[in-house]
Amino acid sequence: MNPPSEVAAPPAQAGLPSLPEVHRSVAVPNAGGFLRKLFAFMGPGYLVAVGYMDPGNWATSLAGGSAFGYTLLAVALTSSLMAILLQALCVRIGVSTGRDLAQLCRERFPKVVAYPLWLFAEIAICATDLAELIGTAIALELLFGIPLLYGVFLTAFDAFLILWLQNKGVRWLEALIFGFIVLIVGCFGIQIVLSDPDWAAVLNGYIPAVSIVTNQTQLYIAMGILGATVMPHNLYLHTAVVQSRSWNLDDAGKREAIKFATIDSTLALTLALLINSAILITAAATFHASGNTEVAEIGEAYQLLTPLLGAGIAATAFGVALLLCGLNATVTATLAGQVVMEGFLRFRLPPVLRRLVTRLIAIIPAVIVTWMYGASGTAQLLILSQVILSMQLPFAVIPLMLFAQDRKRMGVFTAPAWQLALGWATAAVIVGLNMKLLFDAAFGD
Repeated sequence: MNPPSEVAAPPAQAGLPSLPEVHRSVAVPNAGGFLRKLFAFMGPGYLVAVGYMDPGNWATSLAGGSAFGYTLLAVALTSSLMAILLQALCVRIGVSTGRDLAQLCRERFPKVVAYPLWLFAEIAICATDLAELIGTAIALELLFGIPLLYGVFLTAFDAFLILWLQNKGVRWLEALIFGFIVLIVGCFGIQIVLSDPDWAAVLNGYIPAVSIVTNQTQLYIAMGILGATVMPHNLYLHTAVVQSRSWNLDDAGKREAIKFATIDSTLALTLALLINSAILITAAATFHASGNTEVAEIGEAYQLLTPLLGAGIAATAFGVALLLCGLNATVTATLAGQVVMEGFLRFRLPPVLRRLVTRLIAIIPAVIVTWMYGASGTAQLLILSQVILSMQLPFAVIPLMLFAQDRKRMGVFTAPAWQLALGWATAAVIVGLNMKLLFDAAFGD
């Protein structure tokens, strides 16, 4: 009889998995203490977390912080708690079924449902890529003086960076991502110290205010923050990338994998919350407090930081963090694109080709807007891209919840009642806010 680590995969795992180049490539020790096993599972959570701190978050957090002070910190906190719950459900589904969310949707739903879900997922990935493209191009302009339009084209070459990283192995990829995150934290540590925020007001900002729903502008930016935080493509990605670990395939092994992978994603998303909060806090303490309440452009924020804070290092740290966030988020968009295309269509493209196709689609609106409106247009396009993400969320969250409660596929690993209740409540909030935003856009003043 085979030992537990060699147990054959169940029927649900038949066929080539998504991301086959990293599937079950990281060994999990059968012996050792808590920390040793946790270290083996640490990594996928950070791959997912970088999507929660991409340049799209910067645009929404800068706009929210400069216009409304610390008020929208409550949205950042609530969105992060939603993300932690939903990503924990992704871990549970990926580990217990051996399938990713895209594969499950293809298998369960008829084509008339599955193909629109695939289309919505691709739209979400293109919106994400658009934000990364613009953010990275802005960072190149701020740090190196490369014209914005040229920077937009240069970002297409990051596909080769992704290909090289994937060939090195998932652990190398995770290590680089984690290193970037540490540098980003350091950059924002400098920002927070120099901006000297009102900490009592910061804490009060985490308490939800009625104006977030009643004020149409606040709601629009709040939806952007929600879309930039609970990102649709990350739900597909996490169910696939968690399978890079080679856990024992018996129930005990899966239970252990769910526990440690959930800890990994929770810690990573908590770190992402701190970074997103730091962006909004810096904007509130620096711009809102000084009367600059209409700062929504990343370039404008960069130019104002030095005169307002009196230290050139503040602007440099801001630009470096933006560049790192853009490069980081590129990784998740590429991997998520592979998962979605392979899972829904059972069609595989080389990662570099897939990246170039997605980036080409995102480049078209970016070039048009940059050419016609310059930096001011890119700021509005960044926020719009995040609102589009929010609109796509229900088409990923609702299938996720259906599988989380599917006893036929999940068996003993079906999500507990409290997770299902909170998950469906999260889905209801997302749908409700989207409907409110659409109603205001159609019939508001």
